[in-house]
Order: sequence, then structure tokens, then C-alpha cells
Amino acid sequence: MITDYHRPEKIDEALKLLARKAPATRPLGGGTVLTAPSAETWAVVDLQLLGLDKISAKGKQLTIGATASLQDLLEFKDTSDALKAVIRHEATANLRRAATVAGTLVSADGRSPFAAAMLALDTQLTLQPGDETMGYGSLLPLRGEALAGKLITEVAIATNVKLSYHYVARTPADLAVVGVALAAWPSGRTRLAVSGFGRAPALALDGQEASGLETALENVLNETNDQWASAEYRVEAGKALLKRAIHDIGVSHEN
Repeated sequence: MITDYHRPEKIDEALKLLARKAPATRPLGGGTVLTAPSAETWAVVDLQLLGLDKISAKGKQLTIGATASLQDLLEFKDTSDALKAVIRHEATANLRRAATVAGTLVSADGRSPFAAAMLALDTQLTLQPGDETMGYGSLLPLRGEALAGKLITEVAIATNVKLSYHYVARTPADLAVVGVALAAWPSGRTRLAVSGFGRAPALALDGQEASGLETALENVLNETNDQWASAEYRVEAGKALLKRAIHDIGVSHEN
């Protein structure tokens, strides 16, 4: 529950509020998570006036302001078709208009298609203070600790990377029981992220060659029994999804 509300006009003011020891203070972007009913209490710093909602493409990089909405990113002309499909799967149109890019990345659990795709794309985050750069994969397991007193201001992805995302769910509109996000760079670098379980998507492989993809997938999925699916089912379904992703991207591989 929100007990204290602030709407600063400068990033320095927002950082000063976020650095407080008490009350517990959190950044507020689209509000899709923080405005939900909760027994916890906290103060919020509304980021709307900080100008962090711009999206731009320059060279081989897409730079996304932290408070740009998922819908903004979906409609941006240089967003790849593959990432657009992921965003549509992540949330309904109404939620996409409210949910921010950074907020979705920070609050995502292991079933988030957007988090899986952005992990595969080796998304880089800019944090203030200090203009610190952090890979999304490094942030995921330490979100609370890594963001204490800090603020994500930008999210950056490479635009020359091929992305494919496939998933299996109980219905087409549901989040994944198992999902596979595969990204390939012109240099030959390949990253495989797997979703559908746990607190965060898992990075299964990051290498200069696509060999070992299936083995890496199995290693991640072998211990994923939960209320949604068995590990055995996830392994077999994941292999089929991986084949589709490899076909989409056109990478050559050997197990």
C-alpha cells in the first residue's frame, strides 16, 4: 500500500528520495505492480516528469527510456517483429499502455516472455547515480540488492541481432509453461534463454558458436517440476521449440 507519494522533476531529487533508509521508497513507473493491493507499505517516487520515456535508434543500438511503455516499444518503427510478438504475448493492450519497460523487467518472474527475450538479447541497463552499466542477466538474481537507492534510466539492445521466441502454454493467451528465446549476432555469438518457471528466466547458453544448444536446454529444464508442468514435459517441449527457433534464425548447430 502506498503511504507517501512524491513526483520530482529532476533525477537528483528522485535519487535522494530513493536513497532514504526510511520509509521504504520505490520508483513508480506505470504502477501496474505497486498499485496492486498489498499488506506492505511504502513511499513511491513517481518518475513521470523525469523525461525517461524516449526511444531512439542510432547505429546498431536501440535505446529505450526506462519509463517508455511496452506499447511505445511495440509501436516504435525500429523494434523487430520478433520482439513485437513477445510484447503482445507479455500483456494485453490496456496493460501495455501502462506498464513501463524497466518496470516490467524488474518485476518479471520466470514466466515472462519479455524478460526471456531481453535476457537473450543481452540487454544493457544504465543505472543512476554513477552512470553504471549492468547486463540484465546480472541484475535478475539480485534485483532488490542491486537497485537499492538506484534508478534504471535507460535500457539498450542491439538492433543487428536476430531473435526468435517460441512457447507452449495452456492456452495461446496464457504465459508460457516453457518458452525458448534464441538470439544470434552477426559475429556468431548465440544466447539462449529459457522461461516458464521459477523467479526469473534462465540463461542456458552464451557462446561464440551455436553448438550445445540442446544440451544446454536440457541442463536448465531437468529440475523444473512445479504445479504447471513436469521437468520431463518441459524438456521434450523445449527441444521442439528450440528447433523452431534455430530454423527461424538460421544458425548451424551440433548438439
